Amino acid sequence: MMERADSSQKLYTRMRLWEFPDQYVVEPTDGSCGSSLAISRKDGSLNLIDELPECNSVWVPKIRTIFGVIGMLKLLAGSYLIVITERESVGSYLGHPIFKVSSLKIFPCNHSLENSPEEQKKMENEFSGLLNVAERTSGLYFSYDTNLTLSAQRLHDLGDASKLLPLWRQAEPRFLWNNYMLEVLIDNKLDPYLLPVIQGSFHNFQAAIGKDIIDVTLIARRCSRRNGTRMWRRGADSDGYVANFVETEQIMQFNGFSASFLQVRGSIPLLWEQIVDLTYKPKFGIVRPEEAPQVVERHFLDLRKKYGAVFAVDLVNKHGGEGRLSEKYALAMQHVVGDDVRYLHFDFHHICGHVHFERLSILYEQISDFLERNGYLLLNEKGEKMKEQLGVVRTNCIDCLDRTNVTQSMIGRKMLESQLRRLGVFGAEETISSHPNFDESFKFLWANHGDDISIQYSGTPALKGDFVRYGQRTIHGILKDGWNALARYYLNNFSDGTRQDAIDLLQGHYIVSVSRDMTPSQKGGLETVASFPLALSLVLTGFVLATMSLRQGRYDVRHFFFSFMWASMSIAIAALMRANGQIFCNRPRLHKPR
Repeated sequence: MMERADSSQKLYTRMRLWEFPDQYVVEPTDGSCGSSLAISRKDGSLNLIDELPECNSVWVPKIRTIFGVIGMLKLLAGSYLIVITERESVGSYLGHPIFKVSSLKIFPCNHSLENSPEEQKKMENEFSGLLNVAERTSGLYFSYDTNLTLSAQRLHDLGDASKLLPLWRQAEPRFLWNNYMLEVLIDNKLDPYLLPVIQGSFHNFQAAIGKDIIDVTLIARRCSRRNGTRMWRRGADSDGYVANFVETEQIMQFNGFSASFLQVRGSIPLLWEQIVDLTYKPKFGIVRPEEAPQVVERHFLDLRKKYGAVFAVDLVNKHGGEGRLSEKYALAMQHVVGDDVRYLHFDFHHICGHVHFERLSILYEQISDFLERNGYLLLNEKGEKMKEQLGVVRTNCIDCLDRTNVTQSMIGRKMLESQLRRLGVFGAEETISSHPNFDESFKFLWANHGDDISIQYSGTPALKGDFVRYGQRTIHGILKDGWNALARYYLNNFSDGTRQDAIDLLQGHYIVSVSRDMTPSQKGGLETVASFPLALSLVLTGFVLATMSLRQGRYDVRHFFFSFMWASMSIAIAALMRANGQIFCNRPRLHKPR
């Protein structure tokens, strides 16, 4: 439970945004007696005011209700205010209300741009265009009362002095999605406006087992250190931070008792990449292989500091490109494995195929001793710690989405059953499957969790979701997987580059500066008209005309010539698409060091 020393530390929960010609004013309207925040529309400078500017008949300010200030983002010639315009209540975390961001709005403070050089205006417009993409960011959650960036165990272990600090000062920086955007507000000591936000997932349900009511919550916290999209953020950086790193916390509450169990997922911690080139599955490339041992060591050192012992479960294929990547990973792990770090390769596709996911019991048998020894957090009715989690299972496949989510849901199920037996709710042989309603709710909880994480990284819901939801593969689920796989291909090649640029701006991975060697992208020649829909249309048209000409070939030899010509053009365009992926693919344009 997070308590504040006095009312001045509390966050404003509802505000009114006034749009005046020269400034925005954010006025608390939740009953607080704090000062309003004025933001200059010329340069984004901030100051507190006690009275609103007077309105006149010439200019009537626009007014809207907002529910939080995400932060400020500075570009070349102006700053941009980011606020929450709509929210949705999604449940509670340890007794505190949790909200999901339904709508973001970005307000420019760039009047000074009028006096800027023309080239700078062009650059500003290109950067600010990326913020329109940022407004559509999904999976953002927040609380006015407790710190969502911290697990229940870390919240419980906070010292008395830390519990009195503002929420943003308690926060775990790696899971604070708006960490970079809050910096300007922090510099101006605007604590009541500093709202910590996470990106991830939040779902819960209640179920009755006899006369007992069980409350189960599942939270995902996405790390912002190497945040990004599926094909544009792979592997690790030189500091050991990995792509798609997500901490998942499963919380069970019953009769005043609370149990929390953590798992993590993250990309294979090597310097590797897949260069998008219009193929369905681009080749894996390992960058600077000589650094692999140091990168892996840094990654697991960080995990041990945060979670204690680590059991790394690698689910990728044993053969092919995945196999070569896994071999390098296993080789690097030889220098890291010890008493508190274990590694296991489990070829998910070879052992489970596409339908026999019940064979994950083979994996569980190999990690069950680690899970039993390192346990989970358990608090009694008084909030006293009865048991704590001493280690974490780290799971990965290639994307850390589909195979990983199926595996993590199995581990989460086993641990929840163990907790319920500990509290006497389940008998020795009783399982979640023994209670159909509970079982169905649990499956849907994990399926929705997996979909949220997948949408943020790949742009589509998770594959294999039908098994997580229904316990078996279905025809509808297989067809849906096929559609989502095609959608991923399209998004990864023709959309995610721009989305990656927007993420890098928001997270501070690319700092905009006049002195930086970056100019708006200049497209010329074929690239001005090249796009996937156009290229695909040309290929299809060519093949249709070739077919029509071929059918007429028996009447006139000229049609054979035209058939050959159209077919040749189609093949040439397809080859051009393949060979010049950089023309047709939507690539990030901001320079980002690995």
